[in-house]
Amino acid sequence: MAIEITPNISLEDNEISLDFVRASGPGGQNVNKVATAVQLRFNLQNSQTLSADVKERLIRLAGSRMTDEGFLLIEAKRFRTQEQNRADAIQRLVNMIKSALHAPKKRRPTRPTLASQAKRIQSKKLHGATKKLRQSITGE
Repeated sequence: MAIEITPNISLEDNEISLDFVRASGPGGQNVNKVATAVQLRFNLQNSQTLSADVKERLIRLAGSRMTDEGFLLIEAKRFRTQEQNRADAIQRLVNMIKSALHAPKKRRPTRPTLASQAKRIQSKKLHGATKKLRQSITGE
């Protein structure tokens, strides 16, 4: 079963691994017996599905969730069941990859308009005049 990111991009099952561990938090006495939290590991460095620039953006997005070996680690323990946490982890991975697919727009530096420059200078002069009025008159 492949995980579909977009209609033309999908991840194979061998690219991710799911480990189930005990979760902290709600669950009552059951929390000490059942491994409901999910640790999803995605082998980003060896993935043939994603291009190099998408991988680079994904590494930047992942931040501290990247391991030294090149794995993206997502831990899901929001829900009380394994199935919900598994679906949550996969959905978070899909959303992260989707956001890395879009290249950010290049910033075009702009210059202030003549009108905005004149307005800025006028406001500075007005502020200076107000401060000048606050000074006490000495010498008379």
